[in-house]
Amino acid sequence: MISPLLQVYKRYDLEFVSGKNATLKSRRGDKYIDLGAGIAVNSLGYSNKKLIKTLIKAAKKPWHISNLYNIEGQNQLAEKLTKSSSCDQVFFCNSGAEALETALKIIRKYSESIKKPNRKEIITFKDAFHGRTIGAISAAGSIKYQKGYAPLLPGFRNIETKDLTIEKLEKFITKDTAAIFLEPIQGEGGIKQFSNKFLKEIAALCKKKKIIFAVDEVQCGMGRTGKIFHHQFAGVKPDIIAVAKGIGGGFPLGACLVKKEIGAAMTYGSHGGTYGGNPLAMAVGNEVFDQISNEKFLKKVSEKGKYFKNKLTELQKKHPKIIKEVRGQGLMLGLKINRNYFKLVDIFRENKALTIPASNDVIRIIPPLVISKKEIDLAVRIFDKSLLEFKDYA
Repeated sequence: MISPLLQVYKRYDLEFVSGKNATLKSRRGDKYIDLGAGIAVNSLGYSNKKLIKTLIKAAKKPWHISNLYNIEGQNQLAEKLTKSSSCDQVFFCNSGAEALETALKIIRKYSESIKKPNRKEIITFKDAFHGRTIGAISAAGSIKYQKGYAPLLPGFRNIETKDLTIEKLEKFITKDTAAIFLEPIQGEGGIKQFSNKFLKEIAALCKKKKIIFAVDEVQCGMGRTGKIFHHQFAGVKPDIIAVAKGIGGGFPLGACLVKKEIGAAMTYGSHGGTYGGNPLAMAVGNEVFDQISNEKFLKKVSEKGKYFKNKLTELQKKHPKIIKEVRGQGLMLGLKINRNYFKLVDIFRENKALTIPASNDVIRIIPPLVISKKEIDLAVRIFDKSLLEFKDYA
């Protein structure tokens, strides 16, 4: 029988019916430690009482109104986001790809508004992932995601990060360069992190060249590394910030933040969306933000991240022929595996730990931010057992 679903996903034969904290329960009754969080989405884990109460309350009101009218909660969440960032205005959407597309449109529209219509080129980086739309895959430059979709959107200069210095980067900037766009930590690219020093140099370079500095915090933002936005560790102030995933705690929500002088280029009718910022999303988004932005919460994320990373480093020492490197910060971690890392993901899953493969032989560990140390310890024990089993395949 042909499935009525478009066959674009290679799904595991697993279905989950309930969960608590960072633990999921399958239909068969088995419990799994979730170290993927729906791809960095379920930031508050499962069965968060305040979040459930908020959604039930919102569900008793109109679910959808459209942006033809004022929507309850939009101004409140926008104010929280702008007060916690370097930006002044927010556009709400439904996903990371939409947030990225909004950012690209703002960059192009701004160039036109300042009478520099030819200044449309955007510098991006190898191994980046910005979403699945034509604009997003054109920006990222990944052959894996671009295959079969030509012609792609022009206007991107995708450069290699290996051995990249600020002097080399500056040489790529021309009179047609409008912006530099990057993920402070590349998720799909293999938990590859720009240093705080390099982020500062890039921000300074953008200011010097009078071009836009934009960051994609869809995966590394919203408390995942211990601050609301990861770039804040470097003390930089981007002109545009794209966010999604963890901002909705599992409810479809994305946002593009922008400084007012750049956002002024977006006039009535220049952009929009039917569902973006609907009442349900705003109710959930406000509750998620209130919980994540709490200083004690963020401190715990940092502490648990360090604890987890130390435990993984101990595993690396125990299994040096399999684990080449432990990467990342906070609860955005990665294991670079010597080879056959997809098989190791399978063994982890068989032993009841859910992880997510990334590019470049890296396994992502991006659990709910509420994961407990007890759950971390269980995950490490499962990893240890799995690595012993994996020796036959490595």
